[in-house]
Amino acid sequence: MNLRNEKLNKNDFLDLRRDVLADWPTGSEVDLNEIFDYYSNFPEDKFVVNKMLEAKKNFKTLIQPRAGIALPEKFIDLLNFLVKEGKADILPITIDSYTRQNKYEEAKKGLEESREVGRSMLDGFPAVNHGIKTCRKISEAIQTPAQVRHGTPDARLLAEITLAGGFTDFEGGGISYNLPYAKKISLENTIKYWQYIDRLIGYYEENGVSINREHFGPLTGTLVPPAISHSVSIIELLLAVEQGVKYVSLGYGQNGNIRQDIAALHSLEELGYEYLEEYGYEDIELTTVFHQWLGGFPQEEAKAYGIISMGAATASLANATKVVVKTPQEALKSPDKDSNAAGLKNTKQILDMLETQSFDKSEEYELEKKMIKKEVKEIIAKVLELGEGDLAEGAVKAFENGIIDIPFSPSQYNSGQMLPARDINGAVRYLNFGKLPFSQEIKQFHREKIEERSVKEKKDAGFQMAIDDIYAIGKGLLNG
Repeated sequence: MNLRNEKLNKNDFLDLRRDVLADWPTGSEVDLNEIFDYYSNFPEDKFVVNKMLEAKKNFKTLIQPRAGIALPEKFIDLLNFLVKEGKADILPITIDSYTRQNKYEEAKKGLEESREVGRSMLDGFPAVNHGIKTCRKISEAIQTPAQVRHGTPDARLLAEITLAGGFTDFEGGGISYNLPYAKKISLENTIKYWQYIDRLIGYYEENGVSINREHFGPLTGTLVPPAISHSVSIIELLLAVEQGVKYVSLGYGQNGNIRQDIAALHSLEELGYEYLEEYGYEDIELTTVFHQWLGGFPQEEAKAYGIISMGAATASLANATKVVVKTPQEALKSPDKDSNAAGLKNTKQILDMLETQSFDKSEEYELEKKMIKKEVKEIIAKVLELGEGDLAEGAVKAFENGIIDIPFSPSQYNSGQMLPARDINGAVRYLNFGKLPFSQEIKQFHREKIEERSVKEKKDAGFQMAIDDIYAIGKGLLNG
């Protein structure tokens, strides 16, 4: 396996860039010297890094929507509306599905059709087709920093175009933007692709331009046990900083049990700093991101607001640096601008009311956090063992052997043997461990939690329990 967790040599990296930039005509617009000169006059408050670090320092939780349409003028209007009406702190540049699959020709046709009919016929912004000038037109027309959100296994050209275009935060990773989204894309390849992206951002950093890197913690967003998403985040964190990344946001997706979600977000940041220290990475700044519920939503907007409110409250009590917000139209359609702003307003109201309140850390909270951290450490230790000390090689082998197993992933590179379900309090546990490398202490802890629910509900602890839990929130419940 020709894959190592080693910083790409500068000359080798620059050689690779020629091939990447040649993949579509707009790649020829990228000139690093011009880019660094452009950023030398860039407003400080347009860097996501600065906004995130200020929020962390002041114990504030920022809000960010999801949004992306094809036509630049209409996109600018939408983004400015979300700031004016929804008070968004960070804006999204959500990329269209064709670009996510590197189908730039199809994206071009969709963009042309959008221009003909005067409205977006794509489900996001085709940044590669638009190129640097249009990206900068958008960046300069908004007064709020923007992050690129997508879901692209091979996002190398997308990163080149959008970072040059004035967007100062790039989400994703070689695992988190592959296995939850794709079926047949090699994990070894995507880790290499994202080493390139992280080396590019490291190169920006070397030239005085700070780009934030956010890792997509929710994964499939469906009953993902915290230790599974955390393990992926820790691997992607260490792979990124090896390439020179200095600012990383660690993401986590809401599961629904408030105590577990808070313990999970706290343990994620603690684990991040512990592993950075263990491996000698210095001067790295970590922030946290809480994603409101990514599973099924009820169709009634009133009920949807309940889910959004609970996510907002959990983010506040966990002191997340940022919360990514859902809309009350989630179950019905792609949200219109008013619905998008409404989700932001709802979340902002909750955050403001809870600003001076705190979460009392109970024995149950401490136990939850302890068990999450123990699970992650057992997984990461096995990953390193399989890779004979190398994290990149170990990650590939870990998925091959089911040591990390993402529930309900479509990828053929994921084992798919682990099965989650909720306990009696709605916390996500392991119904079937698959080949996860856990000690008997951990296995017994989860078995007892599942058994407690099985007895109280007089319900078999089997596959149907997991299926019921998947659909429960959309039906107004937490447990199926």
